[in-house]
Amino acid sequence: MPYFLESVHAGFPSPASDYIESPIDLNKHLIKNGAATFLVRAQGQSMVGSGITDQAVLIVDRSIKPSHNSIVVATIDGEFVCKRLKLKPRMCLMPDNPEYPPIFINHGQELEIVGTVTAAINKF
Repeated sequence: MPYFLESVHAGFPSPASDYIESPIDLNKHLIKNGAATFLVRAQGQSMVGSGITDQAVLIVDRSIKPSHNSIVVATIDGEFVCKRLKLKPRMCLMPDNPEYPPIFINHGQELEIVGTVTAAINKF
């Protein structure tokens, strides 16, 4: 895919440039560990504060160890979710939309962190 050397200004236009850099490989740019990476489509509005919109394609890497504030794909009692991992003061999965409540992990619930979200591809 062609990649332009010049940045695109979101404000006032700049003089056009005829310079094109070599093509950019999105796999190399977005995926660090191909064997451990998968794509999944987001559903809903709970993560819009992080730029993850409804129907965004998430790039998820299973080899990255999640840490406090990582955006993760997880299963809670077998149900898939995409949320921000909070480890303190109490572990929970936090949406990035104030209209949605945090998901606190209670004793007896089964939580599995499937992978860490490294990028989101949104269409508009």
